[in-house]
Amino acid sequence: MENILYAPWRTEYVSGEKGGGCVFCHITEHPDLDEAHHVLYRDERCFIVMNRYPYTPGHFMIIPHHHTDALETLDSQTWLHMSHLAQRGVALLKEHFGAQGVNIGMNLGRAGGAGIAEHIHMHVVPRWSGDTNFITSIAETRVYSTDFDKIYIRLKAVSAEYFGV
Repeated sequence: MENILYAPWRTEYVSGEKGGGCVFCHITEHPDLDEAHHVLYRDERCFIVMNRYPYTPGHFMIIPHHHTDALETLDSQTWLHMSHLAQRGVALLKEHFGAQGVNIGMNLGRAGGAGIAEHIHMHVVPRWSGDTNFITSIAETRVYSTDFDKIYIRLKAVSAEYFGV
């Protein structure tokens, strides 16, 4: 018997037309669309955006405005700022989202596993004991049981407290 798990929220990602240009640069260039893009925070160096296709609920990314695929060429002040935002993001996820742990990481280059290899970005992924189970490890399937927009609203409501105004 074949088991089928429907994930209609991924239809746009899998079959949607890919727009021209860098999706992260598009977000950088359109601060007027921050709510539509699910941006939690932005300043002169970086922005923080919810991952539209998350590993777990609450997964967001810290992205420099500067378009580069090479971390080694990113200016040190921006790198330090990204690290500071990650530190504050971990606090937010633990204190306001109940995360029991957090993964932070970057996939650099297509060979390194980056889905969007042309613009570096740092993933901040909340974790809970037992959030990996048979469906994740054996069926290679993720179940996202929480409404994405509600999570965005919840995290956005406290983001200024952690990242600044």
